[in-house]
Amino acid sequence: MSEITSAFEEATTYELKDEDIERARTLLGVDLASRTREHQTTVGPDSIRNFAYGVGDDNPLYNDDAYGASTRWGGPIAPNIMAGVINAPLRGDPLPAELKKNSKSLFRGIHVFVSGGTWDWYQPLRPGDRLYSFRGEETLEVKKSEFGGRSVIQVGRDVKFNQRAEVVGVYRILRVLTERKTARDRGKYSEIEPATYSANDIAALEERYATETRRGSEKRFWEDVTVGDALPAMTKGPLTVTDIISFHAGGYGFVPYGLPTNRLASINRKRIAPFYVNDEFGVPDVAQRLHWSSAWAQAIGNPMAYDYGVMRECHFHHYLTDWAGDDAFIERQHDEIRKFNYMGDVQFLSGEVTDKRIEDGRCLVDVSMKMTNQRGVDTTFGQATISLPSRADGSAALPVAPQDLKRKVDTMYARHHELVAEDAKNMG
Repeated sequence: MSEITSAFEEATTYELKDEDIERARTLLGVDLASRTREHQTTVGPDSIRNFAYGVGDDNPLYNDDAYGASTRWGGPIAPNIMAGVINAPLRGDPLPAELKKNSKSLFRGIHVFVSGGTWDWYQPLRPGDRLYSFRGEETLEVKKSEFGGRSVIQVGRDVKFNQRAEVVGVYRILRVLTERKTARDRGKYSEIEPATYSANDIAALEERYATETRRGSEKRFWEDVTVGDALPAMTKGPLTVTDIISFHAGGYGFVPYGLPTNRLASINRKRIAPFYVNDEFGVPDVAQRLHWSSAWAQAIGNPMAYDYGVMRECHFHHYLTDWAGDDAFIERQHDEIRKFNYMGDVQFLSGEVTDKRIEDGRCLVDVSMKMTNQRGVDTTFGQATISLPSRADGSAALPVAPQDLKRKVDTMYARHHELVAEDAKNMG
């Protein structure tokens, strides 16, 4: 038996337990300040550029200060979806002792897939913005999984706000927790072969990239959009390990698990031992490496390594901003990730306008989108709502965050400052 197979057999001792499911239900509706520190806590010109490059977005709005100054924003801004990789520690009251005890080691060792999510945005991200957040679980459902037998479907809410206590965005993420052993034993995707490409195939992809367009500084006015309009094509891929590395370099830190090295990795292994599984050389490495190690991905039931679901969320966002133009504001984005995007796969993006309306003075359009791979399989679906400029006034209005949410942000941020002041007083 190989080292990696042996390690896999050990990892598959973790199964979904009824006890864990019931304990997880006690956390529904409980919001906690997020004390995690992401790779980036504050938006800056370099972090914006690196994030955009990490998802393949070359819009000068995200990497050229002079260009940004000429837009309605008066300077560079970040893609709205970058809010997901920025977080400064927020002080707050701890989880009540009984709930903390009840949730210890919850679902430890269970494999988690990001199956989709919904973002609602209210403010653009500007250089200097420091983001905080609080989060909690909204729903939990137990069902039979197409891939891994029994599964748990969880939806969590992550509320992001800046140093001015403005609600920047709300992210609801759908996670699927599956039992690793069941997934491997069923071998649902074992028939999928790795993609291969001839020189002519690559030339055809290069031609697709060369013909893609970005709206940029040319305003897309609401009055000029018609229901049924097709969005131009976009290409993402073929997926490589380099893409995964670039995404991490752009700011995706996989906090709180993290990707530390050397001594820090040793400390992390002691903190969350089940997150580490021996590789084929007997070296403990993160279970998360299924995104770049096909050997490990195969050991847990997939034919090869695959992307992060959030990467495709970022690709949809790139698709929307290229089409809408620099004066638009993406208000809402929802996506459903149905199939894996394996190493070597290409995703072809397409979409159309499904509705347009005026709501609270904002000129809105709804868009549906999908990704289709080179096998002709639809892998990802999405919908979005975009505020476009009107010919009447030339600018796209921003949405207003719900008042109850704004009050919750004010309360959480006030408590943060109280605790910071208490610490300062005690240290003095």
